[in-house]
Amino acid sequence: MNQMAQVPEWVAYIVAALVLAGALLACIGSFGMVRLRNFYQRVHAPTMGATLGAGCLLVASMLYFSVAQTRPVIHELLITFFAVTTTAVTFLLLVRSALYRDRVAGRDRIPGANDTNAVTGKEED
Repeated sequence: MNQMAQVPEWVAYIVAALVLAGALLACIGSFGMVRLRNFYQRVHAPTMGATLGAGCLLVASMLYFSVAQTRPVIHELLITFFAVTTTAVTFLLLVRSALYRDRVAGRDRIPGANDTNAVTGKEED
């Protein structure tokens, strides 16, 4: 008998919903790279989307394998810790290096910081 047959139906629905939500969040983060206008705006969407998407997938994995193996499976917590930590550090280092590059090039003002709306491109008052 395989492990999938031993998992209750309600757990399978929850796991499926979490996997779908994780995939959708990661997809939305990917669309943000296309939709937003400059580097400083684009760096946010995949960082948040990937982190939240991976979190949903890891919770689904924890739930499924804990029920299927009839013991708590928590090694995904370590994966979550490293994913959240490395994503935040990478985000910070990328933005700092871009700011340094812009300042060395003589552009002290961040492009698009306060003058335009990130989504519509229209000027704000």
